[in-house]
Amino acid sequence: MAGMTCCKSGERSRLIYAIREYRGRKGEPKGFGRRDFRDLLARARIQLGGPIVLVWDNVRRHLTAEMREFIAANAAWLTVFQLPTYAPDLNPQEGWSSTTSATLPQPTGARSPGP
Repeated sequence: MAGMTCCKSGERSRLIYAIREYRGRKGEPKGFGRRDFRDLLARARIQLGGPIVLVWDNVRRHLTAEMREFIAANAAWLTVFQLPTYAPDLNPQEGWSSTTSATLPQPTGARSPGP
């Protein structure tokens, strides 16, 4: 499944998605390819009726040369922001655990983690 949470000012949010079912047949693709992502973005543009600002993670399929070419060719209506590979400041759990684990007392009989 690939999907997008779409928000447009003054309107209800939407979920636009596509599903690919893998049945294990010979030659059948297991996941989404560049064309599938391209088609999903095109359908989202039609449904939303305007430009798209896309915030993308670092899935390998999102970073291919073909996808970069598609994004560049459609820059008039498609703006893409790539999330950083690792950003603990974007993960609230990360910031919480890093500050509290150092100050919490160790339970009796607990071994400290090795190097």
